[in-house]
Amino acid sequence: MASPRPLRSLLSTATSAVGAAQPARRALVRTSACAFSTTAPSRGPEYDTEAAARPRWQQTPPRMVAPYRVRPKPQGPEFKVNEDPRRLDEVYSRMLGPGGDKVLSEEVKWLAVTHKSFDHGKRGFNDRLAYLGRRIVSLQTSQALINAPQVEAWPRKADGTPLTDGYGRVPFVHPALHGLQGLTGEAKGRVLDKSRLAGLAERYGLDKVTRWQPKRADNLQSSGLESVLNTSLYAIIGALALERGGEVANKVTQDKILAPLGFTFTVD
Repeated sequence: MASPRPLRSLLSTATSAVGAAQPARRALVRTSACAFSTTAPSRGPEYDTEAAARPRWQQTPPRMVAPYRVRPKPQGPEFKVNEDPRRLDEVYSRMLGPGGDKVLSEEVKWLAVTHKSFDHGKRGFNDRLAYLGRRIVSLQTSQALINAPQVEAWPRKADGTPLTDGYGRVPFVHPALHGLQGLTGEAKGRVLDKSRLAGLAERYGLDKVTRWQPKRADNLQSSGLESVLNTSLYAIIGALALERGGEVANKVTQDKILAPLGFTFTVD
């Protein structure tokens, strides 16, 4: 009969071998977990250059530059945008008056005249500023139309009472309803016509400093020049509201946009 002692020795040897293998397994798990580090990667030396310290309006952010061009260059003449700060300051001084180049911060001055088509929007663009500015200009236009004298008024008699219509009806007339005709969409659309505002923007010189990428450099009108200039004009008003307050934005809208379009405002 065989002795049970060798069997016990074999079992104890196997148990010790399994126990010795378990710490190695746990160590393997810890090692694999450490391979996935959550620490932020260090910046490469190519980003720690003098170009990285330049303002955003002056360059494309280094990490947004593609390693190679995907699309071929468009054929035709190349459209060059303004990169001269002095030329931009002249436009702001022409539009906002003496010292107008100091009203906005440097970054915002460039942002207000940068369309989303320029550099694929990598340097920021003026859509949000234009949205705010458009609301301000629209409100000031409505107030100006209400206070403006109405050309198409209901005919009145010599004593001031309204005449009856063809059916013998007398219209309801009240001083509070004066200027109500100016609140129609057609009236506001005639004032804020895209072509009129584009002509006003060209008078201030915004067409020389607005940064955008037309579809055809040899035909800016068909590429949407009027819409781009309207956006820049509205964006400047929005930038003024954010940095200088609504009162300044309203005043500039009245004096620099609506007054050249034919409205008059009284000084309170």
